[in-house]
Amino acid sequence: MIRTLLTLLLLTAPFHATSLYAQGFAGLGTQADGFATPTPNPTFTFPLDHGPHPDYRIEWWYLTATLTGPDGTSYGVQWTLFRGALTPETSDNWAAPQLFMGHAGLTTPDAHFSAERLGRGGIGQAGVTIHPFRAFIDDWQMVSTVSEGDALDALTITARGAEFAYDLALTATGPLVFHGENGYSVKSNEGQASYYYSQPFYQVTGQLDLPDGPVQVTGTAWLDREYSSQPLSDTQSGWDWFSLQFEDGARMMAFALHDGTGTPFTSGTWIAPDGTTQSYGDGAISLTPLSTTQVAGREVPTTWRLQVPDRAIDITTIPLNPQSWMATSFPYWEGPITFTGTHQGRGYLEMTGYN
Repeated sequence: MIRTLLTLLLLTAPFHATSLYAQGFAGLGTQADGFATPTPNPTFTFPLDHGPHPDYRIEWWYLTATLTGPDGTSYGVQWTLFRGALTPETSDNWAAPQLFMGHAGLTTPDAHFSAERLGRGGIGQAGVTIHPFRAFIDDWQMVSTVSEGDALDALTITARGAEFAYDLALTATGPLVFHGENGYSVKSNEGQASYYYSQPFYQVTGQLDLPDGPVQVTGTAWLDREYSSQPLSDTQSGWDWFSLQFEDGARMMAFALHDGTGTPFTSGTWIAPDGTTQSYGDGAISLTPLSTTQVAGREVPTTWRLQVPDRAIDITTIPLNPQSWMATSFPYWEGPITFTGTHQGRGYLEMTGYN
């Protein structure tokens, strides 16, 4: 009964199903009347901004991890909590206008598992608290394990689906980083934007539970925090997003937003091993699909060439598993990658809009 009600709420909300299906979560290219919108020169206050921003229409806590088992086998894990608002208001119980969607994924070289949860804020089913930091939906959760320092410095994350589960501990070895101009991330030539920062420096230990049994893993992880009300132009229909971890300890985020009327809009952030950053605006990064794969009945570009001339980067990314399809209400491709060329490393790729 609760699930049926939540589905109806999602279908009848301002971020209706058509927009969700075409553009990912929350109708990101639709108008945001009544909600706050990002403005340049933001000031972030922590731990407050690790928590929810109900006056913005859309928000997420998005973690991806590249992992290795004792025998050298590679794995990938995704844990995401999306928050969407019916109205820019706060209240408790069933009157709460905050809706939540949880996605969990686990990728192996031979299989990809995904699961989804829907929940409503205000009734204890899903939400985010600040003291202590906890993001949760049902029994899935991301919880801070530190008493001092930044709340995201150490976390545990848990999730489970019908055929998988994971329980991971994360410790940050570097600072938070801010994308765009000090966290103001422009997404289109028209000026749509989000507030966007990350913790890309996690070291990970933990356990994956797979159909063949438990696997102990180690690796690295990347947490994205982003919130806005209309971050896409109405002509944009999805994105290709890369997080890259270079062998020398540097990181990079890069994305291209599909535009039905012209060239994709690109942006990125170079992150040095010490956490200092350099922002790259539209056109400074080139993302070129090299080959496609039949995935869930559609052609999806799964091998890419990524170039950053300013840094003499020219790499080719290859998926761990080309069939890394998130078979959720609003499906998309999400999985771990490796890259070679002028630089080598591992990372994650998310692609939406291939519906």
